Amino acid sequence: MSTPDIPRLLSAQARWAQVPLKERAAILLRLHDLVLDRQDELMDAIQADTHKNRRSAFEEVMDVAITARYYAHRGPTLLRPRRARGALPLLTRTEVTREPLGIIGIISPWNYPLTLTLSEMLPALMAGNAILLKPDELGMRTARLGIALLSEIGIPRDLIQVLEGGAEAGTAVANNASFLMFTGSTRTARKVAATTGPRLIGLAAELGGKNPMIIAEDADIELAAHQAINACFSNSGQLCVSIERILLHRSIATEFTERFLALIKNMNIGPGPGWDIDMGGLITPAHLQHVDAFVRDAREQGAEILCGGHALPELGDTFYAPTVLRNVPESAKLYRNEVFGPVVYLETVASHAEAIARANDSDFGLNASVFGSRATAWSIAKQLESGSVNINEGYAATWGSIDAPHGGWKDSGLGGRHGASGLLHYTRPRTIAHQRGLTLGDGLPASTMTTLLKLGKHVLR
Repeated sequence: MSTPDIPRLLSAQARWAQVPLKERAAILLRLHDLVLDRQDELMDAIQADTHKNRRSAFEEVMDVAITARYYAHRGPTLLRPRRARGALPLLTRTEVTREPLGIIGIISPWNYPLTLTLSEMLPALMAGNAILLKPDELGMRTARLGIALLSEIGIPRDLIQVLEGGAEAGTAVANNASFLMFTGSTRTARKVAATTGPRLIGLAAELGGKNPMIIAEDADIELAAHQAINACFSNSGQLCVSIERILLHRSIATEFTERFLALIKNMNIGPGPGWDIDMGGLITPAHLQHVDAFVRDAREQGAEILCGGHALPELGDTFYAPTVLRNVPESAKLYRNEVFGPVVYLETVASHAEAIARANDSDFGLNASVFGSRATAWSIAKQLESGSVNINEGYAATWGSIDAPHGGWKDSGLGGRHGASGLLHYTRPRTIAHQRGLTLGDGLPASTMTTLLKLGKHVLR
């Protein structure tokens, strides 16, 4: 593991912070075009690292392009000094500036090695920071290529340092960053927080989920079944927002189940760069065994396997069949714990209230999905304990709404990404107030202050 070169990063950051906002934005826009022009090279690297299918690899390229464009256009407005209401109207001029924090630490996982490195770095760079990055070892090929593209568009090489390695590298990032963005498991996040907490630095963490999909009695079943395929099996189920449990109103349970299973039967599963492949492999053979252990435990405890439940060795040593279970007992490990694979279970409910209660009966609260009429879906969505809720979609609607914050509730996260907050948490505010005429420090008679306060009640809103 290399050692963090903090003086070098801070020196580069000080120079970068002086680059005008418009110039930083122009650099991000160059990245937007470059990743689209080099998409084949990027997708090849992503697939080599992760075994995911081509369409899932393209989602990563698209995410980086969209993120670059968004922060290039919104960043200058969000970061420029803004006027704030002063202590006394006309006499107090108050301005808030946004200053970079310094060194942003990013610890990224293996499941989205381009998105969760480059897309995380872009708002931090736009804000004028340096980057101390620890990618997962399983995604290093993609991470290195992404860093090389940043150099091509004009990001100074000294502004980014990559630490390769395992837990020691992650600890080095947490011990030297001014703010840490972590994506990974809740268990690891608690360890990370034990490091950042005593240092009094900010931490944003996107963690695990046991994400529910609710299908109401007035849902479009054909739409729900098709969307559930993507929601459950995109990236082979290895994404934090993947749906792992489907709550079905009893009146449509049979119809949905039959259609869902029929669509799964027609999925094209396999390796390679073909755009017609619906699902690729898991990250490693060891992770396949991890997924299979969840399924075997559920089966041993009485769960019914409607499809899948086994590896596909004829396709390779990382391929696992899309798996649907029913009648899963609460004692089964996968009932409450995140599997992080192509595994989902079905439950039947008698009412909206029961669906909401079961959806919320979880330590997690990252993503949820609701299918139903507009009135039904919105009513249910507003009662779910989740940082994001998609209506008539699995996860892409909220993830793609990049102007809105994306983060988890409960054990699914702290802070988040996207939107204004996804940029501003990489800055610290400075408030400057210029007092003219009447000064406040000397104090005013109570009668004068009373008059001013009563006047302000009607004038200042």
